[in-house]
Amino acid sequence: MEPRTPGLLGAIRIDVARLHATWMELVFPRQLDAGSVLGRWKPETTPQKAAYNLWAAIGIPLVVIGYPLLLVGFATRYYAARLDSAATRLGIVGAVGVATLVWGLLTIITRIQLSAEAFLAVAAASVVAVVSAGLAALFAKVGGRGTSVALAYPFAMTALFLPPVVAALFTPSLGNVIFPNSTELAVWILDTLLAFGGLNAWIRANFTLEGTGYVLMWFALAIPTGWLLGLLVALADVVRPKGND
Repeated sequence: MEPRTPGLLGAIRIDVARLHATWMELVFPRQLDAGSVLGRWKPETTPQKAAYNLWAAIGIPLVVIGYPLLLVGFATRYYAARLDSAATRLGIVGAVGVATLVWGLLTIITRIQLSAEAFLAVAAASVVAVVSAGLAALFAKVGGRGTSVALAYPFAMTALFLPPVVAALFTPSLGNVIFPNSTELAVWILDTLLAFGGLNAWIRANFTLEGTGYVLMWFALAIPTGWLLGLLVALADVVRPKGND
């Protein structure tokens, strides 16, 4: 008889409980995966109970905020696993070859339809993207979780972000889509994430979001975006280990 699956609501309850247990284990032992002999640690003294309950209460709103991010981690892990499976079949050389084919075609199209300046810019961006794809595949294979988070994901994001943005500089139809959305994203980042200590005012005074400014913006975003996705995948691995999806 096959074990019953918990269903959608049951899976959500399990994920939320494990996410909260992960939060509890930051301070208290044996909260996430309690040993079969010792069991889950429980507070005994009054100060321990007060600290335990306070930490648990603080974790509730964080879990509410963090669960959608955890879902992003699950989705990223799912697609990253498929890409990793393809990269395993192809090998690092094969992954570089596929990236070279894709971005090489973009470069050839640029050479045929646009100016020599556009061709050189897209060609340079494509070289960076191909090298980044190769490094992403390399670090995903040779390193552990820390190496994947710190290096593999940022290089993968660079390989995805850079060539289309460079191509948009010389392709009006593509630029009309990428640049307005990039500007809105930049304004939101400056007014929210970077709105402290006058950092957003300094950036606005020293940088102009036009031309190569868009390239620098997306190159800068690729690194923290890669770190964020890598951390969310690591969290997904803790809350719902691979094989339990």
